Amino acid sequence: MHRLAPPRARDRLGDALFRRVAGPSGPENRQRIHGTPGPRWFGPDEPIRRVHGDASMFVGGLSALLLQSLHPLAMAAVAAHSGYRGDPWGRLQRTSTFLAYTTYGTAEDAQRAVDGVRAVHERVRGRTPDGEPYRAGDPHLLEWVHIAEVDSFLRAHRRYGARPLDPAECDAYVAAAGRVGEALGVVRPPRTTAELARRLDAYRPELRGTDEARAAARFILLRPPLPWPVRVPYGMLAAAAVALLPPWARAPLGLPLLPRAERWCVRPAGAAVTATIRWAMSPPPPSAG
Repeated sequence: MHRLAPPRARDRLGDALFRRVAGPSGPENRQRIHGTPGPRWFGPDEPIRRVHGDASMFVGGLSALLLQSLHPLAMAAVAAHSGYRGDPWGRLQRTSTFLAYTTYGTAEDAQRAVDGVRAVHERVRGRTPDGEPYRAGDPHLLEWVHIAEVDSFLRAHRRYGARPLDPAECDAYVAAAGRVGEALGVVRPPRTTAELARRLDAYRPELRGTDEARAAARFILLRPPLPWPVRVPYGMLAAAAVALLPPWARAPLGLPLLPRAERWCVRPAGAAVTATIRWAMSPPPPSAG
């Protein structure tokens, strides 16, 4: 079906997706990231480049937001300081730009991106509705945000990636992501998938579905700031993101566990919309002759 689509339709869809994800400075950032010579944190063949450059990140990113919201301190910080309701696209664009610079940019630009985030974290502090203090630069809180994100990206790539990683490559991805996490202030981030799983399990006693977390889930899944024609494919991505969550993460957010529907409906739909995004955002093959 994709081969028969007019090239202009592909270009329009790809441009629209890129503008949403990268923002108005996207073309300028892309040129700087990929066009500036110099050493990088990660070489061209490292798994982190394969994961972060794949369309499965659309599913993994949504799933990460849902999983991260289960920590009351992280969710309170997001609700009070991120502006995810008033400017959700701005938050997405800042996150995607950070990932692009640290994954593909020069070492100097990657460090500059990290320094910028750390400066923001230093200003983010407050109290939960229950009166518990938080600060975004707390290494323990940073670790939760980091491992929830890494686990979600990896789960998405294993299920929907164009070239899923083998076990050794999965460990290499976790280790590479750990380099970024450590630069952000995470103390001894996990370096293997086994260690990642143990760290996630260790946080479970701290996790719960607060009113803020459930409100965020409703906003992300049911009330996205999107035109109506786009909501059907977005709904497919959102359902795929929910299906990626660990089973224990569903009930606190009020999300159902429907194994048969997920196997026979959600997964094929998630694969289809991810493949469409990948097709739209990949450069077209060179024309013959």
